[in-house]
Amino acid sequence: MTTYNTSGICAKEINFDLQDGIVRNVKFNGGCPGNLQAISSLLEGMPADEVVKKLKGITCGQKTTSCTDQLATALLEQMKK
Repeated sequence: MTTYNTSGICAKEINFDLQDGIVRNVKFNGGCPGNLQAISSLLEGMPADEVVKKLKGITCGQKTTSCTDQLATALLEQMKK
């Protein structure tokens, strides 16, 4: 399980597993519970590179990032390891 401490969004951290390039067990701590639960469910089993393509650059309101953009950043960091 990887824990990513977020910045600039309502969720304080994101926990996830990255197994052989596949996203598993995404959990957001904080943020909009219903939306983030739905996103986590939709992403389960997807290739990490596809998740990054879909979510990188999405913003939330006036913020320069979003929960999903932060997840994409976390996945990119983890994929580089």
